[in-house]
Amino acid sequence: MHPDPAFRIEDRALFEAMVDQIGFGMVFLETPDGPRVAHTPLLSTGDGAVQFHLARGNALARHIDGANALVLLNGPDGYVSPRWYAEPDQVPTWNYVSLEMEGRVRRMDQDGLYGLLEALSNRNEEQVLEGEPWTIDKIDEKRLRQMMGAIVGFEMEVVAWRPTFKLSQNKPAEERERVAQGLEREGATAIAQMMRTLVGTGRVS
Repeated sequence: MHPDPAFRIEDRALFEAMVDQIGFGMVFLETPDGPRVAHTPLLSTGDGAVQFHLARGNALARHIDGANALVLLNGPDGYVSPRWYAEPDQVPTWNYVSLEMEGRVRRMDQDGLYGLLEALSNRNEEQVLEGEPWTIDKIDEKRLRQMMGAIVGFEMEVVAWRPTFKLSQNKPAEERERVAQGLEREGATAIAQMMRTLVGTGRVS
């Protein structure tokens, strides 16, 4: 995470929206077997907690209940070339969005896990363009119980939000637009759009 406070913001609503819009991240924990990471879908509860599930055989599943863990969410990113600036005395850098969340994890019961799976599938099915949305009640009950037995649901109450929104906000508006245009030409449209929508509107300053 970038230590420069210029790239830190305090906007909980934006953080929780990021969790749901990106929807996939990494969970880190120091275990008796050494540091471990798991990749998993994420769901914001909207009130300061993040939910996720792990395969029962995952290296973290045995140790994470009751532990203090980190969840990392990576947003769009892109390489910034010095050639895009008007002034020549610049160096290469990288624009990116990242959110680190720290907190205590608790294991969910089966009802909580069912609710998590239902909410995750509903959220993601809304984004599928063709066909009727799939719903969890379409799966056979016995088959669903078997599948749920192979995973474990967890909820982390976030006590520390550590965001980095490095969007060239330390540059003049004209230079920032040149960078955004350069990123777009290279195909990094998502980070260019965030530079305009978040910095340009003043939500990130």
